[in-house]
Amino acid sequence: MSQPHQYPGYPTFSADTRSSGIPLRAPEPAPRKRSMIIPILLAILLAGVGGGLIGAATVPESGPTIIEQARSDTAIPARPVVATTTIDAQSVGAAVIPSIVTVEVGSGTGDAFRKAGSGSGVVLDRAGHIVTNNHVVEAGTSMRVVLSDGRVYEADLVGTDPVTDLAVLKVPTTDLDPITFGSTDGLEVGSPAVAVGSPLGLEGGPSLSVGVVSALGREVQTTPDSILYGMIQTDAPITSGSSGGSLVDAHGALLGITTAVGVSRIGVEGIGFATPIEVVERVTNEIITTGTASHALLGIMGTTEYDETGDGGFVPMGVAVGSVSPGSPAEVAGIEPGDVITAVDGVTVRTMDELISVLRTDSAGDTVKVSLSGTSPVSVTLADR
Repeated sequence: MSQPHQYPGYPTFSADTRSSGIPLRAPEPAPRKRSMIIPILLAILLAGVGGGLIGAATVPESGPTIIEQARSDTAIPARPVVATTTIDAQSVGAAVIPSIVTVEVGSGTGDAFRKAGSGSGVVLDRAGHIVTNNHVVEAGTSMRVVLSDGRVYEADLVGTDPVTDLAVLKVPTTDLDPITFGSTDGLEVGSPAVAVGSPLGLEGGPSLSVGVVSALGREVQTTPDSILYGMIQTDAPITSGSSGGSLVDAHGALLGITTAVGVSRIGVEGIGFATPIEVVERVTNEIITTGTASHALLGIMGTTEYDETGDGGFVPMGVAVGSVSPGSPAEVAGIEPGDVITAVDGVTVRTMDELISVLRTDSAGDTVKVSLSGTSPVSVTLADR
């Protein structure tokens, strides 16, 4: 068994969960409660090997290729499949399209601007703030925003957050249509989902595609050193150039920012991923206020704790704390090795992935209530990693 590997700023995985992807054998019979490592399969976008994710931002053929990786997980789905309701796509489009922009990135300003690529963005407020993806703005040093009505503005970069792949731009106008914020609370597999973005940098304004929420709580490895947690998966078609666009519900309320699409050897697989609105709202608010985003540190190392079902199976039931960093928020709060974290602020936590997903909605300095199996909840003031 390898030693645990510290994932920067967050509760950690064992290095075994970053293995070559060969499934581990089922454990021999043992006492009722135990910690087990979830087997992981890495799908890597290489010639003739597996599949992966590619950021949905367009770049010229001679430009850089943004390649990402997808991880398949064996975690049990968090919510049941439900029937899909009818979507009035025309009404959703009328409500959302005015809030969607094209983000052009390149070099130079004014008449000297040279476009190197493009993505999408979503209007946050009437002050001119627009959210997009970090990997969109990384493609150039200058940015322009094309509004849905065709107006073009040079944009200033307010700040970026590579950890969540989000960035905020600002344009010098207040004549904007901010999007309506929604919520992932109550969102279920099968819930309606509409993607609205600016695919391929095409002229004529944003486009709309309709689908459903295909899965929740997905883990997406975007680079060898970066993982996005708690992502919303959808089958609403998301094409190149739609990175930074919107995923909305049947009423046009923002559920998340579209970030990546699944691809394989045969092409796009019809799988897209969006960063949940709760993470988007927290990160963009911090960037607008301070220019940067904080990321909460709990200060533990641990693994997913499994319980036997009584019929030969196992079910995840929390995060087993393996060690606690000296002086960390967890130590100050009295969390000890052997404790099992089962919830944070009332949100059930069954796996390490779920714990990290919950913490990404919190800021450094926030005080949260951490529920521990068999003991009373403790209050933890999170630090900044």
